[in-house]
Amino acid sequence: MTDKREDEFWFNTRTGEVEKGKQSIASERLGPFPTAEAAAHANEKLAENARKWAEEEAQAEADGD
Repeated sequence: MTDKREDEFWFNTRTGEVEKGKQSIASERLGPFPTAEAAAHANEKLAENARKWAEEEAQAEADGD
């Protein structure tokens, strides 16, 4: 039986490298991601999510929520 965690990929925020499995400490990892390519784009995904959340928050404030 294959351990699912071995099939996960993580982005190491300290080194900027993609890691297969949990190789570094949790505070330096983003993920898990299903592929190495997805993990390589972790920072882009975070920036996109932050932009969306900021827009949603600004809209909620404008709507009086």
